[in-house]
Amino acid sequence: MEQINLKAIGKIQVNDDGMKLLIDKEYIPGLTNINDFSYINVFWWFDRCDNVEARSKLIEKSPYKNAPELLGTFATRSPERPNPIGLTCCYITSVDYENGIIHLAYIDADDGTPILDIKPYTPSLDRVENPLMPDWCSGWPKNVEDSGNFDWSTVFNF
Repeated sequence: MEQINLKAIGKIQVNDDGMKLLIDKEYIPGLTNINDFSYINVFWWFDRCDNVEARSKLIEKSPYKNAPELLGTFATRSPERPNPIGLTCCYITSVDYENGIIHLAYIDADDGTPILDIKPYTPSLDRVENPLMPDWCSGWPKNVEDSGNFDWSTVFNF
């Protein structure tokens, strides 16, 4: 199997002051004009699930109510997967270019999580107008904006 080397470009910070991307100094020039976009896709590493057991798991006990009992890893957003890569579409609240900080409304990652990459969200490439969804998740919100007010406790088994 081919070896791929990745290098983190920064860390995610989650604390009482909010949610932020702290970009390493050498990558700050890459933020130029990022605030022209309202949303970005943040690729991050599930570093707390980077172990042999988690990377070997290909079948998951469903975390979702009303879903099939078992789901393939690639049919979930589980952190336990062959390559523990996370992806979150995030709303930018502000950018501090001087210090390399992107302030976010929300990200579903832990404090200290390594950032792999950032790409702008562009509807022409990232939005699907009428995606097919299984019946068990067809009642979920249709967009990121509505997800924040959705009662996710009705969806998950935990």
